[in-house]
Amino acid sequence: MLKFIKDWTLPLAMLTGAVTYPWISYAAVFTPWLIFMMLLLTFSKLSPWDIRIRPAHIWLLMIQIFGCIGVYGLLSFFHPVVAQGGLICVLVPTATSAAVITGMLGGNVAFLTSYLLVCNIAVAVAAPLVFPFIVPGEEVSFLSSFLVICKQVGPVLLLPLLLAWFFRYYLPKVHEKIVSIRGLSFYLWAVALTIVTGSMVRFLVQQENPDYSVEISLAVVALVICVGQFLLGRRIGTHYGDAISSGQGLGQKNTILAIWMA
Repeated sequence: MLKFIKDWTLPLAMLTGAVTYPWISYAAVFTPWLIFMMLLLTFSKLSPWDIRIRPAHIWLLMIQIFGCIGVYGLLSFFHPVVAQGGLICVLVPTATSAAVITGMLGGNVAFLTSYLLVCNIAVAVAAPLVFPFIVPGEEVSFLSSFLVICKQVGPVLLLPLLLAWFFRYYLPKVHEKIVSIRGLSFYLWAVALTIVTGSMVRFLVQQENPDYSVEISLAVVALVICVGQFLLGRRIGTHYGDAISSGQGLGQKNTILAIWMA
């Protein structure tokens, strides 16, 4: 029974979130703290010397920055909102929890963490440049957009990294204790997924005069883009000897930031 629960934890988490949405969606305020704890556990296993830019990072970034424009151009003939959703699915940076999942799948956590940092900085710069072209009526300065994106991403991404390194060098006993904790990150991720799913279902249910044609189109487009990015990332990673890390880096996205960008 325990093995079944572990193997099906993520589907069960989504099902639980969908069923309990009237209550679980109110726990969304705790999601950043859950991600913070997940990353602290993961980053504690890394040394600062593990962080460096690799050729695969450049390819993945080019796909995100230029691919989002191509996707928007193709989908804009179908529906502007679906096109914007497709653009965000490609442009939005890698999920902060991707480092956790990469470690569980046996990938290179250092590679993924390095890409997390590079990707989030690049998107923070690119998004304010891209958005005015797809929403001409929105007058938001580059600096304002850049600072808001950094505010969304920075604390959750950078603070656990800096705290993990602080423990490594100044509180080694605390660091050893954190490193010795195994498996907790996965279950924290399951709880976060439950909350996010509940929030999504609540949004869909509470719409006034709902017409789900756009939502269905967005879901189909998001699925195609998601599978495509995972496959393309794995293909690039295979060339450089690390399919898992590149696949997660390009395919697993920061859902919370994507919702804000949308």
